[in-house]
Amino acid sequence: MHKHVFVIALATLAFSLSVQAQHTTGAGGIRYRWVDAKGLPHFSDSLTDSAIKSGYEVLNNQGMVVQRVHKQLTPQERAAAQKLAAQQAEQQRIAQQQKRDDLQLLNTYPDETAYKSMQQQTLSSLDQQIGTTKINLHSQEKALTDLLARAADIENNKKPVPKFLTDSIAKQRDIVAGQRATLARQQGDRAALVQQQAQQLLHFRDLKAKEREERGY
Repeated sequence: MHKHVFVIALATLAFSLSVQAQHTTGAGGIRYRWVDAKGLPHFSDSLTDSAIKSGYEVLNNQGMVVQRVHKQLTPQERAAAQKLAAQQAEQQRIAQQQKRDDLQLLNTYPDETAYKSMQQQTLSSLDQQIGTTKINLHSQEKALTDLLARAADIENNKKPVPKFLTDSIAKQRDIVAGQRATLARQQGDRAALVQQQAQQLLHFRDLKAKEREERGY
């Protein structure tokens, strides 16, 4: 009986020592892995300056990664990383906004005819502005012609042109130049709008094609 109890006690003690040994091995088996500037991997049971600078991974006794620590960044690297993160966030924001705009576009215009009608209305509105500018320009050019004619009549009569008339002519020239610049800008805007609308129409067609494909018709 006593011998049996003694054997059980020895077995229990051996099991306890085995478990303790496993825990000790597990704790001591934690290692660190990192890659240096040359791309070479390193392993160590303790952290080194190189590991801290390069960033490292903590491995358990099974060799599995249990933690990742990024490398220390210089102020320049940190600024570059922040800039890159901001750019990526902005790109993501733009992409999300584009998706919302596309969805609104599809919900607003049921077909290509409706979409082209909207484009034509926009173009017609700009054409009306151009037409108004042309009328104003013609009126201002006529006013300038009349002032120049008056000045010419005075000079033909061998008289000096009054200062108020020369000032009026100079002012009217500026008005005409401004109207011409406005007309040129509007005509440039129209050409750009036509090109933009052509691209937008292609985009609308692509969206409609994808929509039909997703709906299966």
